Amino acid sequence: MHDGDANGGSASGGGASGGEWVALFSGGKDSSWALYEALRADMNVTRLLTVHPSEDSYMYHVPATRLTSLAAESIGIEHVNVRPDDFDAPNAVDASAQGDAELEPLERALRGLTDDLERGLAGVTAGAIESEFQTSRIEAMADRLGCEVFAPLWGEDTRELGEAMLDAGFEITILQVAAYGLDESWLGRTLDRGALDELGALNDEYGVHPLGEGGEFETFVTDGPHMDRPIELAYDTVWEGNRGHVEITDARLA
Repeated sequence: MHDGDANGGSASGGGASGGEWVALFSGGKDSSWALYEALRADMNVTRLLTVHPSEDSYMYHVPATRLTSLAAESIGIEHVNVRPDDFDAPNAVDASAQGDAELEPLERALRGLTDDLERGLAGVTAGAIESEFQTSRIEAMADRLGCEVFAPLWGEDTRELGEAMLDAGFEITILQVAAYGLDESWLGRTLDRGALDELGALNDEYGVHPLGEGGEFETFVTDGPHMDRPIELAYDTVWEGNRGHVEITDARLA
């Protein structure tokens, strides 16, 4: 696994084998930042791969993954979609076994994709910040595939990371909230410095992760320096008492 410093140099050079990189891409801020950092490091990212869970998931970002097709068009990188069967996550009795089972369709897709890559699979990018649950499984999968993991967010200071995203020009929309202290007013809100300040205070008061790593909120990047055209969203908000989400009614490239 390579962190943001691309330990050993191979990640920053596009992989020791000179192969191709696949970005694990949900359209959210973290996977988008991992992709952005890979592109800045001149890594040869030739595919964006999105897993589309039909319901809740232990391993994957769920809200509005259908928007990734627009993001991929704006970014200009070929998009690969994986649509697994329902994971039945709400009824899981063993989180570890559930995580392993959810990883299987991703690993199958990468094995199949490897045959289509002219220069072979150098590695995958991942947007994990602190989640050992997700990262350990992605690393184990990469070992089985004989490739690397580029995880530039791993272990970074969350406030500095959020500010770096804003400084780079990321426009980030909050699609879903599920944590004490986050009310309906956060739905559809832009994640800006004011929001980062409030999230810092909510972290102190309630333990809300400042970047939503625990699932407290989910996001989508509507514009950034790696995108040719911004994405315009129209939506309704759905509030369920202590959690809610935006229901996308229209989405298009500006």
